Amino acid sequence: MLELRPNCECCDKDLPPTAPDAVICTFECTFCRGCVDTILRGVCPNCGGDFTARPTRPPEGLVGHPASTVRVVAEGCSDGPCAQSGV
Repeated sequence: MLELRPNCECCDKDLPPTAPDAVICTFECTFCRGCVDTILRGVCPNCGGDFTARPTRPPEGLVGHPASTVRVVAEGCSDGPCAQSGV
């Protein structure tokens, strides 16, 4: 089951379970579409893989299978232009 991590690992933007702009790689590294397009250029900085849209989990599914609350932020990435511009 997907963890549904709560934030973009680059700019630390909140990405709730229903966020339409959340994307993941095959290892569930989680980023917002803005960072993937402008900073990462479609390549995961952690594994070198590509991204796909993260599925959303409906509210009733969150009852028994809540999203993760553990925030992960990649070193150095949050200092990039996406974080500064608020993308």
